[in-house]
Amino acid sequence: MQFFKYHGTGNDFIMIDNRENAWQPTAEEVAELCDRHFGIGADGLILIEGDEENEFYMNYFNSDGSQSFCGNGSRCAVAFVKSLGMLKKEEATFRAIDGYHEAKIEGEEISIRMSDVSEVIVRSENEYFVNTGSPHIVRMVEDLNLHVIELGSEIRYSQEFEKEGTNVNFLTLLNEDEAMVRTYERGVEGETLSCGTGVTACALVMHQLSNNDGQKEIHALGGDLIVRFEKTSKGYENIWLCGPAQLVYKGEWTL
Repeated sequence: MQFFKYHGTGNDFIMIDNRENAWQPTAEEVAELCDRHFGIGADGLILIEGDEENEFYMNYFNSDGSQSFCGNGSRCAVAFVKSLGMLKKEEATFRAIDGYHEAKIEGEEISIRMSDVSEVIVRSENEYFVNTGSPHIVRMVEDLNLHVIELGSEIRYSQEFEKEGTNVNFLTLLNEDEAMVRTYERGVEGETLSCGTGVTACALVMHQLSNNDGQKEIHALGGDLIVRFEKTSKGYENIWLCGPAQLVYKGEWTL
């Protein structure tokens, strides 16, 4: 089986062209592939599959075999699909587990339109909950020199979230439109270098705090991402996650 390894600001994924639906992996097989010591190593596995109404279906698996939507994974999927010659122009439509998405390619930047968000839930003075296709806690902190795995897992495995899980973002503001973040991801059950749905959640929280429209620039450990959106009476619409996606290497894996 041929595979390709991509990353979007350090969030890395195994890509497989599965348009013939030749392989439907078990959770154990996904975990084996994503294992960083005995497998290829990745935050997730993405199968590119056929779709009757769109360019492709992105079948995404977290590294533990569970499934969710992934923002950076989607951007990498678009880059991979382009490399396969599946796109006739610099834009695409695709489906994921949370529904329909659009994508644009502008040079090295790949942007995807995220699902609309109806609200940012205020949990406390410094903590918020946002579902951006995946659930996210955003906790405001003054210093990112903290134990992300320990603090993140406490929230993720708390009684409130233990069953379904949640991602946890620790956000430090630099100004109204710029911030730094570190993220604990469910499904990986550890810190990742970047999280697209998490960065999107952080951008909407930043708007909640300042009511300042326009794009937000967020620095993750693996690189920088831009989030653009519109605030309407229905919530947040026309949300775009923008940043690079790069091929790392390709190889073969024996099933």
